[in-house]
Amino acid sequence: MKKQAIFAIAALTMGTVLQAEEMKMAVTTSFQNSGLSDVLLPEIKADLDLDVQLLVVGTGQAIRLGEAGDVDAILVHSRKAEEAFIAGGNGTHRTEIMYNDFVLIGPGDDPAGVASAGSAAEALTLIAEARVPFASRGDDSGTHKKELSLWEAAGVGESARDVSWYKEAGSGMGATLNTASGMNAYIMSDRASWLKFGNKGDLKLLFAGDPVLFNQYAYLPVNPEAHPHVKADLAAKLEDWLISDRAGALIDGYTLNGETLFTFNAKQE
Repeated sequence: MKKQAIFAIAALTMGTVLQAEEMKMAVTTSFQNSGLSDVLLPEIKADLDLDVQLLVVGTGQAIRLGEAGDVDAILVHSRKAEEAFIAGGNGTHRTEIMYNDFVLIGPGDDPAGVASAGSAAEALTLIAEARVPFASRGDDSGTHKKELSLWEAAGVGESARDVSWYKEAGSGMGATLNTASGMNAYIMSDRASWLKFGNKGDLKLLFAGDPVLFNQYAYLPVNPEAHPHVKADLAAKLEDWLISDRAGALIDGYTLNGETLFTFNAKQE
């Protein structure tokens, strides 16, 4: 009996020793939908013995989770909101990790003529003038924030985006792409989510390349001075890995049908 008890205690002790550390990170739906999380998380676990639990939400909700101290770090893509997060004392700093771009998707026959537009603003103006269906995430995500800024730049304010053609899905990128596919509607997506999306139907990539469509992703650790319970040491450990050559090779090497989904450009501010 004594031997059994000793073995049981040893097994429990070994289990405790071997248990990986855990932290929580709020990330955008595009990070998940693109498949990049499936590439990075196992390597983080292998290299750091760290389990990163993801809360997959839009940028707006990720920031609110950080403000509440419900996560240890956030990975998002809306610089203005990120800077406000830091200025409010909710994050310690902002580190750029990678980028891709936003693209405009639409029906193959392109009834609004978006493919001929000279800028993103012109493309959205053409959609508004044609009053053809447009699916918006409508969820306060980074993609939604960018889309709204582009409508404003195009001079198409909220009152001009009539519900007869402008449809707010209130959902993540994958779900909104499904909505657009079902409606054969125009939509703005990050390139990675579009490339990974399997239910394209008649939708085609019609417009890209305007510098305003640049899409930067950044990592922000939650401030332990505001939330003493957060795992600042693990957030720092993860950040060191995310800016490493190891992470860069994995991010740059993640392709789909020969196309790169993200480009590594780590830089701490």
